[in-house]
Amino acid sequence: MSVLGALPKRVEVYEVGPRDGLQNELRTLPTADKARLIEALIAAGEKRIEVSSFVSPRWIPQLADAEKLLGLLPKRADVTFTALVPNLKGLERAASAGLEEAAVFLSVTESHSKKNINKSVAEAVAAAREVAQGARAAGMRVRCYLSTVWGCPYEGLVPVSRVVEVVKQIADIGLYQLSLGDTIGVGTPNQTAQIVGEVSKLVPLEQIALHLHDTRGTALANALVGLQLGVTTFDSSIGGLGGCPYAPGAAGNLATEDLVFMLHGMGVETGIDLKKLVEAGELAQELIGRKLSGKYLQAALGEREKQAARARAAE
Repeated sequence: MSVLGALPKRVEVYEVGPRDGLQNELRTLPTADKARLIEALIAAGEKRIEVSSFVSPRWIPQLADAEKLLGLLPKRADVTFTALVPNLKGLERAASAGLEEAAVFLSVTESHSKKNINKSVAEAVAAAREVAQGARAAGMRVRCYLSTVWGCPYEGLVPVSRVVEVVKQIADIGLYQLSLGDTIGVGTPNQTAQIVGEVSKLVPLEQIALHLHDTRGTALANALVGLQLGVTTFDSSIGGLGGCPYAPGAAGNLATEDLVFMLHGMGVETGIDLKKLVEAGELAQELIGRKLSGKYLQAALGEREKQAARARAAE
């Protein structure tokens, strides 16, 4: 047995790079390039990929091509494509595009909710209920993102009691999964244990996912705590792409390669090929034109460069 106690045998990785990552890039990728990246993620073994958002193009122009992108993606029974759906208008677009799974979202804090979607928390809960009901009627599964669970860029540390209060309001809307978000990357392991412990009293543990940002380098530590507590779904982003446009300084999701490397090293299965995942990360760097923050990605690419240099020197 691990010194950390019994761990889940398998973990599901929920890839958010094509949506949460690309929405924060100044450069808007051509739709065909987005499809190339998603196909590379599928080739690496990823099965759940959040590809876009059906929010108004005025708010996030980088994701204005949601319908076109879904039309380009391969239809596979073993791969699920999801997208953010903020309102009924977005739901209508998503249903017409053939989306299989919808993600609704709201913030725990009033300040972030106002900045993010210009709604109070109560209004956001009502909107999530409305979209969830419509999505389930259209045959879609529904997950919910809960933002600023650990901390808020405008209000600071968020009391766990506030998180519980909001979870109580959405626990009965027919979600198959609730993703708890450390939006600005301020979470610490003890805090994570407390949050997961309290939320799991309201939502079954198997329905909880963790969406961790690595702004302060604690995402993997918090993921490990979640793993020890029995969480088996983790959101992550290829190369560490992403952040929150309404949370200053919150650049960088937990990198998918870093998460998979840790899990595989602990004997936890993911079904993902780490070598091919690095290839997908390399493609992401090429497409967006900058170096990504994922540590395993940079280590693997650096080692490959060293090996190539040694081979050239030996010629």
